[in-house]
Order: sequence, then structure tokens, then C-alpha cells
Amino acid sequence: MNKAEEREIWIKNARIITETGIVSGSVMVRGSKIERVVRKAEQESGSREGEADTYVCGAGADIRFPAREIMSAEQEKVIIDAGGLYLSPGFIDIHTHGGGGCDFMDGTLEAIETACRMHLAHGTTSIVPTTLAGSQEGLLSFLALFEGMEQKKEGCPEILGLHLEGPYFAPGQKGAQNPAWLRNPDPKEYMEVLSATNRICRWSFAPELSGGAAFLQELRRRGIVSSLAHSDADCRQVFQACENGLAALTHFYSCMTGVTRRHGFRTAGAIEAGYLLDSLYVEVIADGCHLPEELLSLIYKIKGAERICLVTDSMRAAGMPDGEYLLGSGQEGIRCIKEDGVAKLQDRSAFAGSVATADRLVRTFRRLTDAPLYQAVKMMSLTPATLMGVEERKGSVAEGKDADLLLFDEEIRIKGVMARGKFAGVY
Repeated sequence: MNKAEEREIWIKNARIITETGIVSGSVMVRGSKIERVVRKAEQESGSREGEADTYVCGAGADIRFPAREIMSAEQEKVIIDAGGLYLSPGFIDIHTHGGGGCDFMDGTLEAIETACRMHLAHGTTSIVPTTLAGSQEGLLSFLALFEGMEQKKEGCPEILGLHLEGPYFAPGQKGAQNPAWLRNPDPKEYMEVLSATNRICRWSFAPELSGGAAFLQELRRRGIVSSLAHSDADCRQVFQACENGLAALTHFYSCMTGVTRRHGFRTAGAIEAGYLLDSLYVEVIADGCHLPEELLSLIYKIKGAERICLVTDSMRAAGMPDGEYLLGSGQEGIRCIKEDGVAKLQDRSAFAGSVATADRLVRTFRRLTDAPLYQAVKMMSLTPATLMGVEERKGSVAEGKDADLLLFDEEIRIKGVMARGKFAGVY
């Protein structure tokens, strides 16, 4: 074990955001793990946390660069005074197409790392890069590139796995997906994809399509999280899919059915199934554009923080100025416009993914609903960790878990990011 792995890093005088509330106290990190969480009452009764070799920052100062400089030294113990800032679990984004001017399907490691670093700067310490509907060749190239990439690269969020969004979608619910690449599940095609990598952790598709049931069963057999997306499925079809392993609804409300009339009779849709089935997780793009505050409040009231995953669904324009951008990559992409805090198709007929970052989602959800801060944070950390099956090591400030930690102020402005025990120098 080297000195960096032996060193104690104490973050004291923080408001710690836990699963159940917010408490004052300190957290000690050793190596890549959280070793101790000490509440204020325990400190006052004799914790040795205050005995420090080094004192770093204070009074809520921006600790990013000072902490990095101190951490490069060889002290046995480092104390960082959070000055009353919130200490939060790192955010987990399980649906993002890119950011910082890059798309995860651009085909280069540089593009992947650029997008990852942009999201890390906004608090995302774990990420699930996401595809768009495209050719089989393009998808296999995407998978091959990630096969050769380090999942825990220093200075980047940890890549938990890959999320394939499409190409098995209903044309009538295409949204910003390129209709030229939409098709039904083909066993020969998807088995080739599944055989090419073991990094796929999630696949979004329309379960009502011909071949959808067999595809869903194959995902369940492999332990891959399945999600409904860009789908014409009605409520009963979603119920049936849920019985066969469907776990979530991708970007809830967007590109899915609600109540409709058929021959005069009302028929419930996928949205209603999302409310009726307690076990179903729902993705929510809480950028303040995709869903109004009334719907955000309704979703929170019915589903609760334990079944809502806040997701950016961000495209390459996240973290970039307004202008024209490509959703996707190359000939398979679609030209879009970033304006009014969101991405739109060129004709402005529909949104084309978001340009949000994780901190914006937490800030917006807290502002537009009655959710307390610790619940808004849970929807961006522990709940997505649970859906993805990594809650034993991610998603909360708890002893034994990965030291993915954030410091931020009342406005959810990020002041410090720690990924796997190391402060990120990406700003």
C-alpha cells in the first residue's frame, strides 16, 4: 500500500446529505473508500478527527485547486474544512449522449474523455454513456471503442457500463431519433451485439414491436436492465412487459403513450402504467423544459424518490454556448439547435435531447417541487445506483462505499469533486 492509499483525508464541518436527511459532521476517506462518517455529536464526544497534520482551506472556500495541490504532497493526514458546505454523494447519470462539444458516438477516446470530464465538473462521478439509433456497423464500432477504454480513468467519472437507446423503436414515437435507422428486434442482429461485449448494462426499446418479447427475455437472461422508450405500447402491454422483466421507463412522458381514445373508448397508456406499477423506475429530465413543474410534482408525489432517476439525456451541446450542433455523429446524426436552455430539432417542432448537467437537475427539481434537498440528491445518486445494481458501493455517503463525494453550496454550485478518493483537477 502506498502513502496515498494510507493517507487519511478528513472533510470536516460539512452538512452531510444522507439517505434519510442532512446532518452536520465529518467524513474520513482512505484510498478510494469512505472509511468513517462521524456526526457532530460523535465529534463532540471525543472523535480524534480534529488532530491534523495539515489544514486545507476553510470558510466554504473553493477547495478544488488548493486541495489538489495539497493532495500531491505526502502528508499522512489532510483536513479540509468544508465551511458548512453540503457534502453529497457523487451524482450518477445513467442516460447521457455527450457534452462539452462531443458525443459518445464520435468514435474517438478523446471525445469520450472530453464529454466525461465536462460532466464530472458538474458533479457526475459515475456515468452510463448512451447511444442513438443507427447502423449495426456504427453500434459495433462504438462497442469496440469502449472495450479498449479504462472504466475508472483518473479525472473522469467511472463508466458503469453502456446504455443502448434503440434502434428498436416505434416510428410514430421517433422523437429526435433518425427514422432511417428504426427497426424491429432481430435476433441475429442483437445477439451479435450482445456477443461483442459484456459492458452493456441497459437497453431501451419498444417492447410492443414484433420480436420485442423474445428480446426482453434475452435481456432478462443476461441481467441487462431493460427500459421502455420511443414506444406505442399501451398500459396492458407495459404490464405484460413488466411481468417479463421490464424495469424502467426512459425519459418519462417523452415519446410514449398516455390516455387515448379507440373507437370512442378511453385506453390507458405507458404513462399510466408508470404510475400504477410501483416497481417501475422512471427517468425524469428535470431541466425545467422537458416537464413543467406540475408534472414534476405529480411524478414525485406518486413515484417518490425511490423510483425516480434524474437523468440529463444530454447531447453534445451540454456545457456549450447556444448554436447549431449535431445529435449523434457523422452521417447518422441529426442537426439540432441549442437555445432557451434545451436542444431542439432545426424546425423547432420537438426537443432533441437536453443540454442539462446533473447539478442543474438537482437544482431545478428542488426549486420546482416540494422535494427536500436530500430527496432530490437521492434521485441523482442512490436511486440510479439501485436500478443499475451498484448500490452496495455507490450512491450514498456511507462507510465502505466508494469515495465519490461532492461539496456544493445552497444553489447547488459545485465547489469540490472527489472521484474514488481523489480530487478531480478538471476545472
